[in-house]
Amino acid sequence: MDHGAPLVNIGGLWFNLSNVLMISVSALVVILIAVLSTRNLHMKPTGMQNFMEWIMDFVKGIVKSNMDWKTGGNFHLLGITLLMFIFVSNMLGLPFALIVHDNLWWKSPTADPVITLTLAVMVIGLSHYYGVKMKGAKEYGRDYFRPVGFMFPFKIIEEFANTISLGLRLYGNIYAGEVLIGLLAAVGSASFLGAVGGIIPLMVWQGFSIFVGALQAFIFTMLTMVYISHKVSSDH
Repeated sequence: MDHGAPLVNIGGLWFNLSNVLMISVSALVVILIAVLSTRNLHMKPTGMQNFMEWIMDFVKGIVKSNMDWKTGGNFHLLGITLLMFIFVSNMLGLPFALIVHDNLWWKSPTADPVITLTLAVMVIGLSHYYGVKMKGAKEYGRDYFRPVGFMFPFKIIEEFANTISLGLRLYGNIYAGEVLIGLLAAVGSASFLGAVGGIIPLMVWQGFSIFVGALQAFIFTMLTMVYISHKVSSDH
């Protein structure tokens, strides 16, 4: 897993082309699933439409477990998008890794802390935006001094802690999984005995990684709704 990244400098800014590629692939896969699921809608859903409706109901349950539907319905599509995008991103690096000239091109984009922390900053930023929009700036600002005024610095620290933990939790789980898959694959390619002895652990770990990837997508979506709920609901 000790490989470089394909970097390019544009206008004084460095871009990781692998991240750009994998984010684009994840987005295209999600869009393709959405289009195929809604292309021919029927009153009695089957196939991909049934799958999409299950995703919608699943995310609706997540939203309703954190806030009333009148408020939470505004974030239903956000939850669906996050769940699908993160799950697809988590899965991309499981089948294989593509290395060209010692640069890692194909991987799970969520195995990079820049991507996961960017998602976390986006989520926390959205929670502040909707908190101000739905409660008003004055009422929203008062929340930082409740129940007592000296809570303000602790709540500021909490915002930074939430952002870091949200991003690094996702990154750590996906990156660790891909590192172990890489090690098992290296053992399997070293010799015939290694291949025989390593294929079963590799298959077992890949299956477990699918579970972990799905679980992390769920946790990220759930925490997103928790954070937004804390900002937009009056009872928090």
